[in-house]
Amino acid sequence: MKKFMLIGSSTCGKTTLCQRLNGYDIGYKKTQAIEVIDNTIDTPGEYLENRNFYKAIVVTAVEADVIAFVQDATDERFRFSPQHATLFSIPVIGIVSKADLATEEQISQALELLELAGVEKVFVTSAYTGQGCDELKEYLSD
Repeated sequence: MKKFMLIGSSTCGKTTLCQRLNGYDIGYKKTQAIEVIDNTIDTPGEYLENRNFYKAIVVTAVEADVIAFVQDATDERFRFSPQHATLFSIPVIGIVSKADLATEEQISQALELLELAGVEKVFVTSAYTGQGCDELKEYLSD
């Protein structure tokens, strides 16, 4: 599997998605620092929410093959700026998380916002139900 880095706001589901994709039991865990779990680089939400940490994200990204911007479909906040993906010289994908809790309108809005951020491809997922996770794994295994 390609090594990929998850970037998104606090509580958007990065760690839960990491657990699902790597076959671990799903359980709440607050990510306090950048962690490498198998082929996944999990970043704290504060690294996106506080621009002072952007350098840490960019430096850590050199270890990844793919960057994944994660947007919680139920969250009205959007932390990625337009064309945010241009910060990176590797592919950037989008992941809409918590699709099982969202309306179609919320999912559509999250898709639109991720595309505005400049991602190449978007996956709609739910770490709890497994929705979209097989397609994401397939993409990462190519």
